[in-house]
Amino acid sequence: MSGLRERKKAKTRALIQKEALRLFREQGYAATTVEQVAEAAEVAPSTVFRYFATKEDLVLLDQFPPFADVLTTLPRDLHPIEAMRQAMRAVFAAQSDEEVAEGLEREKLMLTVPELWAASLENVSTAIRTIQGLLADRAGRAADDAEIRNLTGAIVGVVVNVWFDWAKDPDMDGPAELDRALAHLAAGLPLDYTPG
Repeated sequence: MSGLRERKKAKTRALIQKEALRLFREQGYAATTVEQVAEAAEVAPSTVFRYFATKEDLVLLDQFPPFADVLTTLPRDLHPIEAMRQAMRAVFAAQSDEEVAEGLEREKLMLTVPELWAASLENVSTAIRTIQGLLADRAGRAADDAEIRNLTGAIVGVVVNVWFDWAKDPDMDGPAELDRALAHLAAGLPLDYTPG
């Protein structure tokens, strides 16, 4: 019975967020109220707040746990960048086209709405610390190891840069571009450079 209850809760949460994203897209984030989101999802405002503590949380859904779960299951002898590539591939492969599009919609909102950008910084900071800890664990090193810190920073920098580009150009194949960017990082960032 608890499994059915959990599925129902997940379905309600997804519906609320879907309607919120639709209204934010149609009316703008600032012009949309939690009451309008509740009405569109056919739930009470208190139900919205049961699933999302703040209006910002309607956008800032944490997609990180599935990624972290996949990363921990991969063989430990994989180079950290290759492990990240495989984890990202697995997470994207498990998502429907609609889920990928909704994720991109959230990213665009976070980049264009100042209060969401500010609120998302804590999520980004937590994700970076989590990645650093996971990579350190895989390597048998301390989380504050300088090489692990630098590697984490390089990976996060590449990923965030692609996310910014993808948010500006929704026609980009974001998952494929992320994979190419991480492959370039794994190859040592080769650059055919001729000073101008």
